[in-house]
Amino acid sequence: MTTNNESTYHVPVMLQECLEGLNIQPDGTYIDVTFGGGGHSKAIFEKLNDSGKLLAFDQDVDAKRNVWEAPNFHFIPSNFEFLKNHLRMMRIEKVDGILADLGVSSHQFNEPERGFSIRSNEPLDMRMNQRSDQSAFHVVNEYEEDELITIIGKYGEVKSPRRVAQLICQSRQGAPIKTTGDLVEVLSKMAPKFKENRFYAQVFQAIRIEVNNEMKVLESFLEQAADVLKPGGRLVVMSYHSLEDRLVKNFMKRGHLDGSIEKDFYGNVLKPLTEVVRKPITPDEEELERNPRSRSAKLRIAERNEGE
Repeated sequence: MTTNNESTYHVPVMLQECLEGLNIQPDGTYIDVTFGGGGHSKAIFEKLNDSGKLLAFDQDVDAKRNVWEAPNFHFIPSNFEFLKNHLRMMRIEKVDGILADLGVSSHQFNEPERGFSIRSNEPLDMRMNQRSDQSAFHVVNEYEEDELITIIGKYGEVKSPRRVAQLICQSRQGAPIKTTGDLVEVLSKMAPKFKENRFYAQVFQAIRIEVNNEMKVLESFLEQAADVLKPGGRLVVMSYHSLEDRLVKNFMKRGHLDGSIEKDFYGNVLKPLTEVVRKPITPDEEELERNPRSRSAKLRIAERNEGE
């Protein structure tokens, strides 16, 4: 079993920690909902016997080139938002573990034509699913100013979202903002000195999240994952920015995405999962040196409760 260009496509972050978190049983059924270069999936698959099963989701058509052939490996070219639908079609009711490595893969950043990187000058795209109708060009050039203020403030956590939105709207009046380079040039007019790249990255992140509907997809996934895990099954989620991590943390700790708590008559918190580790796991120094893109990664692990 081999995958093509796996090492160049995407370096799997905290690989050993993910495998330990899943607590893999050789005859279990596991899902990697973010297949990408197949690094995490391949490592999971190698721990399974012939009775074990691995399902891998990825909506990015480029990911399919990393797939391998095996009777107990199934690649599903779909967004993990449709997790339960596909399990139902495959007549799988419950699984032993689910891994989600959120965010943008190294491959997507390294392919400039995908429009994810602030360091290129390519068409504004940012679609993880190339079949999707809405691209970054649509968001930047067609969204109303109020809509831009909301997404830049909420998803980019930018301090002055109104000023950024106004600047974009003023700039596009003369001619459309067509490329990543055009957008960076527009943003450069108000980028804070010595923090330019961070500022650009925040705005790009906001647009990317909106293009791919990432937060709503994550909310839907977390609730579905809890439903399909067997009691004792593990959910392992790696996030790369505070918005994602907050949702994952709230759901694992409190059972609700908004962080609210529901208790039974005896005062016990009602929630489907219990954290295996109370604080997120982060990359060690060796990994940070080997793979600088792992620096913002936070890994959280939870186990499905009995009878919730």
